[in-house]
Amino acid sequence: MDLPKAYDPKTVEPKWAEKWANNPFVANPKSGKTPFVIFMPPPNVTGSLHMGHALDNSLQDALIRYKRMQGYEAVWLPGTDHAGIATQVVVERLLLKEGKTRHDLGREAFLKRVWEWKEESGGTILKQLKRLGASADWSREAFTMDEARSKAVRYAFSRYYHEGLAYRAPRLVNWCPRCETTLSDLEVETEPTPGKLYTLAYEVEGGERIAIATVRPETVFADQAIAVHPEDERYRHLIGKKARIPLTDIWIPILADSAVEREFGTGALKVTPAHDPLDYEIGERHGLEAVSVINLEGRMEGERVPEALRGLDRFEARKKAVELFREAGHLLKEEDYTIQMATCSRCGTPLEYAIFPQWWLSMKPLAEKVIRGLERDEIAFVPERWKKVNLDWLKNVRDWNISRQLWWGHQIPAWYCQDCQAVNVPHPERYLEDPSTCEACGSPNLKRDEDVFDTWFSSALWPLSTLGWPEETEDLKAFYPGDVLVTGYDILFLWVSRMEVSGYHFRGERPFKTVLLHGLVLDEKGQKMSKSKGNVIDPLEMVERYGADALRFALTYLATGGQDIRLDLRWLEMARNFANKLYNAARFVLLSREAFQAKAEEPTLADRFMQSRLSRGVKEITALYEALDLAQAAREVYELVWSEFCDWYLEASKPALRAGNAFTLRTLEETLATLLKLLHPIMPFLTSELYQALTGKEELALEAWPQPKATDEEAEARFEALKQAVTAVRALKAEAGLPLAQEVRVYLEGEATPVVENQEVFRFLARAELLPERPNRALVKAMPKVTVRMPLEGLLDVDEWRRRQEKRLQELLALAERSQKKLSAPGFREKAPKEVVEAEEERLRENLAQLERIREALSQIG
Repeated sequence: MDLPKAYDPKTVEPKWAEKWANNPFVANPKSGKTPFVIFMPPPNVTGSLHMGHALDNSLQDALIRYKRMQGYEAVWLPGTDHAGIATQVVVERLLLKEGKTRHDLGREAFLKRVWEWKEESGGTILKQLKRLGASADWSREAFTMDEARSKAVRYAFSRYYHEGLAYRAPRLVNWCPRCETTLSDLEVETEPTPGKLYTLAYEVEGGERIAIATVRPETVFADQAIAVHPEDERYRHLIGKKARIPLTDIWIPILADSAVEREFGTGALKVTPAHDPLDYEIGERHGLEAVSVINLEGRMEGERVPEALRGLDRFEARKKAVELFREAGHLLKEEDYTIQMATCSRCGTPLEYAIFPQWWLSMKPLAEKVIRGLERDEIAFVPERWKKVNLDWLKNVRDWNISRQLWWGHQIPAWYCQDCQAVNVPHPERYLEDPSTCEACGSPNLKRDEDVFDTWFSSALWPLSTLGWPEETEDLKAFYPGDVLVTGYDILFLWVSRMEVSGYHFRGERPFKTVLLHGLVLDEKGQKMSKSKGNVIDPLEMVERYGADALRFALTYLATGGQDIRLDLRWLEMARNFANKLYNAARFVLLSREAFQAKAEEPTLADRFMQSRLSRGVKEITALYEALDLAQAAREVYELVWSEFCDWYLEASKPALRAGNAFTLRTLEETLATLLKLLHPIMPFLTSELYQALTGKEELALEAWPQPKATDEEAEARFEALKQAVTAVRALKAEAGLPLAQEVRVYLEGEATPVVENQEVFRFLARAELLPERPNRALVKAMPKVTVRMPLEGLLDVDEWRRRQEKRLQELLALAERSQKKLSAPGFREKAPKEVVEAEEERLRENLAQLERIREALSQIG
């Protein structure tokens, strides 16, 4: 198979992507092989590929390809999430363009439209993952709302309910007025936002006044009490008295509660249980009523609210309320203040709080099972530090609000009797049957709950549902629990912990053996990517520009220790250059064997070195894959391919190839084949193409992973001496201003024997002849194993060279002095941007290093 002169990913990658998509690597539960299972975190059906997906799936694919080559029954289970809120928002926006709302269509017709949209547009992200080279078992593609997954959701809820773990109760919940649904605490983002802190005066029985600081003056009318810290001497005499809500005739008690922060505001807290989580907890402790003055649309309502505020949006009402308080003399102070604004993670709308009945899952008894498992080290974490984070969350977990006020999603299988108000949930033995009569009174007058489950409720069952649970399928028997879960640390609580809960509760064991948590992909300045900032790097654009292999390699190379990744496009250029380097090396090997005529077969020092170095590389890189340290594996492969193989061995092999050494040609071919295998999990496209060209075999992905052989430490040590001699000659030529191709004469000291015995290779690599005697005046380069002396006589005008060096010395001294003055100038380090200071420091270091090199060279020549 001939390779074109230049590598073009656009012609190579699509054909392999199509092959892997149309002929997936289908798992066989009865193969008898040891399984290795990864559950793909299901991307939202509304989504397109972003850098987080690209990183996440590059790491998963690398692991699954590695294990497949090792002979495991490698199972990568793909799918998508129905993304309740996000999908409903998308379809509602489409309806708005038609001048309609979902209420105009009704629930059934609206859901029909959503399913139609899903069939047309919902598979986009999986197509993009296939273009990235994801070698998942696409025959097992799952969707969180398909029939099998819906069964799992109904069964899980039925079990939870009849075990007393799922219950319905009115509590304070997070409410998004825009999405019109509740959110769990984990779906709330807190953003520092510029705001105001208002200090209001409340009249107290007996004629005193008490000052209250609040950021939400519009909620004053829902106050049920004023709370002060029991040890606060300022207010101890007021405890038990009553205060009047400004602009009203409503009197509320002043009570003591240790939750009050004495340092905030005035140290006195208005308690509004219906509009604040802390206030709600205080209200629960003191038996206060929860009265709301803001409805689910975010507008003011209720008899307690002054007429001038009723019907106003909550933020408009804030401004108006402040005016009223000022006019009435209740506003004591207004000051700038940074508010910790709670917003919806889906749409960014500031949240409101509301109290109404919701479905909850008791998490503490469920979490205890996971805690015991984690404390027995049943689940490993990479990096290990996340285990403690996971445990801490589980030990302090709160009940989970699992219901959402949406139409798109798994409708909650609970029916309410309209006659006796009993709740009817089918028993686990009949979990798919809708009840026709009330179990309590026999009435047929039943109404189904209109809410749906939180999207994460179905996602929490993913390791189970993708394998066909609750049915005892062959897949479930063979492939549960999974081996490695790869995901971002940002959904450790939202998803990972909840899957742990599901696994331990429903199967009595861990859902996966190891959790590999990676960081977020940030821009080159370390900022989160967002459309508003204009700093989003589109992975598909990067695939078009650099190739999917280059994107995968760069992301894997940077994914060290679970840290966030600063993605500079120069890393993608590095990866593309690496791909080109390997491609050109493969072309050299293929071209070398075309016209090759064997005349000898004897291992050279370079052959022995490469075989030994490769064997060590196989052992080290395999260990890194096993340790899930894919970033270091990528770096090791990079060094082995670029430096050891391409820069050294491939060049050192040329004299032997010209001499017709068949052993060298075979070593080149075998080394290249092994390197392609080591790199294949991370760069599957290029390696598959080159392996096919080299061996004629159709699918590198199904070849066996290489095994380490014996090492030859003597050969490595001797070749290292040769490398150092060549490196020293090249460095001396650079110092003298000579071209690298310039023929020179040098004298060696130290471990010179390997060089003497391999003079032909040395001459070829260094463009240098060995001198029999040590020269008196010469440039000297000392290396750990050898010292090289290169006389300048006969190569250049030594006096002219000395003058140039002295002139350069003065220039560098001036530059260094300028940098030192700038860095020591008053205020420079404090006022200048960090990157400017760092650049100046680097400039100074480089100039000082050059100064030392020139001084040393001048002292050597004399």
